[in-house]
Amino acid sequence: MRLDEALMARARQEASRRGITLTALIEQGLRLALRRPLMRPQHAAVSLPECQAGGGVLPGVDLNDSADLLDRLEGRD
Repeated sequence: MRLDEALMARARQEASRRGITLTALIEQGLRLALRRPLMRPQHAAVSLPECQAGGGVLPGVDLNDSADLLDRLEGRD
């Protein structure tokens, strides 16, 4: 296992504060994390409105060319 040094330092301090080994602290944390499956909130499907105004992009504008779009937005067209 490779862990961030700052995280390890905090874990060592916490284990010492609790009077337990670093291994015991890590085991406790893993048990807590694995106790129950990750619950993801259930969201209802969202239907986005569709514009009926017509029109579209200006001639020559490619919505897949982000560099060109940025140039146009910044007035470098």
